[in-house]
Amino acid sequence: MSARLPEAPDDGPAADLLRARRGGVLTTLDRLLLHSPPVAEGWNALLGALRGATTLPADLRELVVLRIAVLNRAEFEWTSHAPIARRAGLTDLHLRVLRSDDALAEPVWSPVRAAVLAFTDASTRSVAVPDAVFAALRPHLDERQVVELAVLVGGYAMVSRFLVALDVPPSDGEVPG
Repeated sequence: MSARLPEAPDDGPAADLLRARRGGVLTTLDRLLLHSPPVAEGWNALLGALRGATTLPADLRELVVLRIAVLNRAEFEWTSHAPIARRAGLTDLHLRVLRSDDALAEPVWSPVRAAVLAFTDASTRSVAVPDAVFAALRPHLDERQVVELAVLVGGYAMVSRFLVALDVPPSDGEVPG
């Protein structure tokens, strides 16, 4: 199975930036982005910041990424991040529950994870986050973390939409950086 577009050549400054972030590896996603080097460079900067420069704990970050993968049916995103999520402390039970339609109804979440999951679901499903969902989040995250969470949700919604629109097949597992 291949994506809807052929992979772009993997040379040039944009490819070098992507490789540097990913430890020398380029993914199918990267090779598709390289059709537009300026977009690839911007994507690389944003996703690099979201993956490695926020103050959100890794378990919350991966919870968000995996839930968006489920809601937007982005299997590449799921297979790439499930191993990272496990290392960050999410269990197989958590991963199973994340795949359910109403993951919030299951009593497996800590209060902070439940608040982050509710924010992610609201923002992904309807864009608008209800006041009650936002209020439930505030005791758990400071202002910087709220901003980082909102951008993380939006950023990985972008990733999932790109992957689904171009029909990028799932990876064989974790994708570096």
